[in-house]
Amino acid sequence: MKKEKRTPKNSSNGVTRRGFIAGVGTAAVGSAVLPAVSKAEVLRARRPVGLEDITLTVNGTPYQLSVEPRWTLAEVLRDHLALTGTKVGCNAGECGACTVILEGKAVYSCSQLAVWLNGKKVTTVEGLAPGGELDPLQKAFMEHDAPQCGFCTSGQLMSAKSLLARNPNPTREEVQHALTGNLCRCSNYNRIVESVLAASQKR
Repeated sequence: MKKEKRTPKNSSNGVTRRGFIAGVGTAAVGSAVLPAVSKAEVLRARRPVGLEDITLTVNGTPYQLSVEPRWTLAEVLRDHLALTGTKVGCNAGECGACTVILEGKAVYSCSQLAVWLNGKKVTTVEGLAPGGELDPLQKAFMEHDAPQCGFCTSGQLMSAKSLLARNPNPTREEVQHALTGNLCRCSNYNRIVESVLAASQKR
């Protein structure tokens, strides 16, 4: 009479204890020969899809940033670099509150995508007073009571700074033309123009 083969009591779903241990050992050996993954590769794998790496120099300091293609320069400055002197008013390229100097030219930072600016240099209102020493233009604004509510002031300063950099002795009409794109909700335009003219004379 033939004896029936009996499955060992410690088996489950057809897998014996000996087979399980052998399988685990094979997996351990296999994982040991896998190529090492660098920390940078792990970080890239964890990074949200769609970010792009850029280098941006702001007020003389270089930054390595990972930005979404939809982020504006204003968002990067305020939300990621904590440079909140740049204000966002209309967020549509009309009021000028967000004006900064990009490669020597006054631009609306709300209308510039950060991904366009790889390798570029930007100056914000914080960059006018390195070490806490106010720029002559800022001093002139204070002396002539140019700021009222102050919301547009940083944008006005950056447009004026860009003008004076390329034209140290502008006429009143040239100052007015340079500030055309900066709106003042307090309508303090005359004092702003006087401030810029006074700063140019000091230069």
